Amino acid sequence: MVIPPRTTRSRLWARSVLLATALTGALLTPQATAAPEARPAPVTGATPLAAQTYEAESAAVSQGVVESNHTGFTGSGFVNYDNTTGGYVEWTVNAATAGNATLALRYANGTTVNRPMDIRVNGTLVASARAFDSTGTWTNWTTTTLTAALRAGANTVRATATTANGGPNVDHLTVDTQGGPTPGTTPVGINGQLTVCGTRLCNQYGNPIQLRGMSSHGTQWYPQCLTSGSLDALAKDWNADVLRVSTYVQEGGYETDPRKYTDLAHRLIEDATSRGMYVIVDWHMLTPGDPHYNLSRARTFFTEIANRHKDKPNVFYEIANEPSGVSWSTIKSYAEQIIPVIRNIDSNAPVLVGTRAWSSLGVSEGATETEVVNNPVNAGNIMYTFHFYAYSHRDEYLNTLSRAADRIPMFVTEFGTQNYAGEGSNDFAMSQRYIDLMAAKKISWVNWNYSDDGRTGAVFTEGTCNAGGPWAGTSRLKQAGVWIRDRIRTPDAFPTS
Repeated sequence: MVIPPRTTRSRLWARSVLLATALTGALLTPQATAAPEARPAPVTGATPLAAQTYEAESAAVSQGVVESNHTGFTGSGFVNYDNTTGGYVEWTVNAATAGNATLALRYANGTTVNRPMDIRVNGTLVASARAFDSTGTWTNWTTTTLTAALRAGANTVRATATTANGGPNVDHLTVDTQGGPTPGTTPVGINGQLTVCGTRLCNQYGNPIQLRGMSSHGTQWYPQCLTSGSLDALAKDWNADVLRVSTYVQEGGYETDPRKYTDLAHRLIEDATSRGMYVIVDWHMLTPGDPHYNLSRARTFFTEIANRHKDKPNVFYEIANEPSGVSWSTIKSYAEQIIPVIRNIDSNAPVLVGTRAWSSLGVSEGATETEVVNNPVNAGNIMYTFHFYAYSHRDEYLNTLSRAADRIPMFVTEFGTQNYAGEGSNDFAMSQRYIDLMAAKKISWVNWNYSDDGRTGAVFTEGTCNAGGPWAGTSRLKQAGVWIRDRIRTPDAFPTS
């Protein structure tokens, strides 16, 4: 049975610890924050041009036909691909100067299966088997975006079907040279490939940095919250550095349809990449708490993810969201089996290892960080994860994180300002103490969650995602959303010297 989202965040935390600490929490007003800092000045750039739309019916078409029998299209029609591999639509687009551009393909897919396509610019593959997921009906049109470099003058953009189902119905291509991130201004453009240096996360210049961003909710429930518009807002309005893509394994997720949820992860990785953000591929195992239960599934999932994205400098692999009810040695054994699967394909990306007791470094089951400090995973370029919910998790958790960060590399891949279920009142004062600690020790963090779930921990008010926004600004944000957006919008300076 698919468990409704309102129940899935409940955890089996040690009740004596949680109830005692929760009683001390209080709702306090947010602290004032400074205006967002600007990113460093661009290193290179391109002359902005207005967005231009190129209709599919005016493009070169192979193994497809122009039709107009489904409403909602622009221009005079759309292209219906034949049900075969290799059909394509190819546009010729013009750019006044060379530079990055955002390419947005508007499409509809009335089937229940993904219809992936390869996207090539001037003959170069820029997106392999890009997912074009079901839109429900042939009259429900949506867009998918990516960033690619254009040369001055004429360019070709070709979308080629890669399966026997053919491509989706394609309406048009929009090319926006102003919307594409300028090299050297995005988090990835500035920092490049990240590595673990000592107990910190370092950029391509060897300098410690802190990333700040948001986690999706379960992609089986809230894909409608992860659209071109919402991710544009996250990257450009929130100034987020990182998106965590939460692929639940159980709870109606990956195990029910591995192809669907792997393809969705692929799409979101590409979406984050096109916006210059880092992306955490979160293997969101929750129940059961033993990661070995999903060892075979994890091998399959991470093998495909790593093969597809191994050349990207912006990917993190989070191999076990919240282990629980098992020893640290059991978690360590799992990590030492999964990490080589990734490393044999992608040798550069940092790997994030979940810790005992719902990634609390064991605190929620009566342990401390010493079990990890004294018996670390036998692998390099890894970080350990810590999760907290400020209303419930007080000084014992805060002090544990502080001590651990001085001994081992830590990454907070999930936290909230509410109780451990992401519900109830916000404790902004305790949350700020965590924020200050993480800033002082350059601990990167991701907040839970970028959706319109009914809990107080979801940043958008209910109904925002189905309404398609508005995404930018604060008009559709809950109190926690306003608070966390303010803190994401004041980013790390990202030293480059």
